[in-house]
Parts: sequence; structure tokens; C-alpha cells
Amino acid sequence: MTDAGITLAPAQVDPELDGDHERMSHIVLEGFKPEKGDFISAGPSVVQGMVNGTAVKALCGKIWVPGRNPKRYPLCPTCKEIAESRGWKVPAG
Repeated sequence: MTDAGITLAPAQVDPELDGDHERMSHIVLEGFKPEKGDFISAGPSVVQGMVNGTAVKALCGKIWVPGRNPKRYPLCPTCKEIAESRGWKVPAG
């Protein structure tokens, strides 16, 4: 896989879920481009999620509707570890 389409997206706080995980930016794999071929979508993009209220899924498995500025939150260590283990460039958080 090359040119992975990954985007940082902050989680909205849900009081019924683990508080610490809610206060992190997560990495969403929006798709990838194989060495030969066109871009392949892996699900809704963060922009689609914010505009249409569509849930997205982070590398760590968290599913939520994005709606906040990811630069305000630290990067989820699980998402970061998964991305780095696959050799992807991790966006600056």
C-alpha cells in the first residue's frame, strides 16, 4: 500500500464512554492507492463525517461522528502505533 489517505479527527465527548479516549485525536484511514490502480475508499472521510454527520472509524477501532478541531487534543497512542507499524507517515498532531 502506498499513499494511505489518513486524517486526524477529534472525538466528540460522550459521557457514557471512557473519558480519556474521548479527549484524543484519532487517525482515520479514508482509503489507499495501490502501486497500480486507482484510490480505494476505506469508508467515509472525516470531512463527510463532519458535513453529513456520518460516523467514521479510527485505526484503533473507535467509531464516532467527528466535529471538533483535532489540534486541540493529543494523538491516540494506539492509532499512532498502528500507523507507524504499517510504515505510514503519522500526521503532526
